[in-house]
Amino acid sequence: MNANLKELIKAEKKAQLLFEEIEKRTILIPGNSELKINSMIFQLAFEMFGIEKYWHKRIVRCGENTLFPYNENPSNLTLKNDDILFLDFGPIFEEWEADFGRTYVIGNDPYKIKLIKDIEKAWYEGKEFFKSKSKVTGAELYNHAQNLALKYGWEFGGEIAGHIIGQYPHEKLEKEDKSNYIHPENQTDMYGLNKKNENKNWILEIHFVDKKKKIGGFFEQLMA
Repeated sequence: MNANLKELIKAEKKAQLLFEEIEKRTILIPGNSELKINSMIFQLAFEMFGIEKYWHKRIVRCGENTLFPYNENPSNLTLKNDDILFLDFGPIFEEWEADFGRTYVIGNDPYKIKLIKDIEKAWYEGKEFFKSKSKVTGAELYNHAQNLALKYGWEFGGEIAGHIIGQYPHEKLEKEDKSNYIHPENQTDMYGLNKKNENKNWILEIHFVDKKKKIGGFFEQLMA
C-alpha cells in the first residue's frame, strides 16, 4: 500500500466517524431544511475535528433534489416525513482529502429502503470489477456502473461515477480533462500514474435514480 493511500484511509475513517455521529444527533429530522442540516453538520465536524475546510461544496439533498448530480444547485428543500436524503461531504483532515456520501430514509418506505441497499451492493460490485482488472479505463468502469443500475432496476444518475483524490489540493479536476474522472469519455487506464508519477487513488460514487418517483440514492467512498 502506498503512503498516500494510507493517509487517505485515515482521513476517510474520520469522515465515517463524522457520519456515524450525524446519525446519533437530531440533525436528519423532518422540518430541518437542507441548508440547516448542512450548517449543523459543519458545526459538528468543527466540534469533533476542528475542521472548517472542505475541498468541494457540501451537499445535502432531500426529496426530488436527490435526482440531481453534483454540478446542479437545486432550490433548498425541507426534509419531510417518509422522505429520503443524501449527504456528500469532502472534509480535509490534516491536508488529506476525504469524500464520503451516504443516503438515509426517514420512515419505513420499502422502495426507498431497497434503493439504499442496492446502491451499497452496487458500490462493492463496482469496486470488485475495478480490482479484478490489471487495466481498466474510466469509461469502462462508468459503463459498468450504468449496467449495475439497470441490473437493480434503476437509472444511473451521475455524469461521472467517481474521480481521483489525494493530498489537498490534489491534481486539479478540470472538466475538460476527463482522465481524472470515471467518465464515459475517459479512455485512459485508471491504474496509470498522475502528473507526479504517483499511483492515482480513486473515489467511486454510485448514484441511482427513479425519475418517475422523483427519488435518488448516493453512495460514495474511497476504493481501497
